[in-house]
Amino acid sequence: MVDDVKFANDDPPAGLGGYQQMRRLVLAVLIVALFAALLFGQSTFPPDTPVHESIEMFGVLLIFLGVVGRLWSTLYIGGRKSSEAVTGGPYSITRNPLYVFSTVAAAGVGAQIGSFSGIVLFALLCAGAFHIVILREEKFLKQALGAPYEAYLARVPRFFPKLSLYQEGDTGSFKPRLLLNTLLDGLVFLVALPAFELIDGAQQSGMLPVWFRLP
Repeated sequence: MVDDVKFANDDPPAGLGGYQQMRRLVLAVLIVALFAALLFGQSTFPPDTPVHESIEMFGVLLIFLGVVGRLWSTLYIGGRKSSEAVTGGPYSITRNPLYVFSTVAAAGVGAQIGSFSGIVLFALLCAGAFHIVILREEKFLKQALGAPYEAYLARVPRFFPKLSLYQEGDTGSFKPRLLLNTLLDGLVFLVALPAFELIDGAQQSGMLPVWFRLP
């Protein structure tokens, strides 16, 4: 999610490459961990009950919101012609909208277990892991962008959006390739929907053991 880094060049500075790799690694580890947790976990609300189904549907909405939000963020950060601090659109209300929307999507994945606590736990796990990456990015960007970035840090919250700060800003021109990459990254969350239906079926048939239950 170094897309959240406030450089918007066609060719980002070399120092950002490590953060891009870290973002992908963190996302991959999180996805594996979430799937592993859901593989052997089950909600205290029985499948096919109204509460269970409602939580799952709420999770679907969160996943789609997360994917759409990531695309929206890419429209602002991707494909600029020169280095600059991007402060418009989603970047006007939070410094790390891609991380925020990824956390929303992860909460939606947690909801597929049909559990309220699954939503909270998955969101906290995702936000906590990204927080470490964000701190390292900020240290790099303070040195790279200087005073303009320092002013941006003082004005806009790190993670939780402050809607009253919203400014449309300028999306500039962007590369379709960047938008496509963001979409493909987001599709990982959508894969959760059919996957967890299969997991539910396997658990109900006894093919998979249930090691824990979440309320």
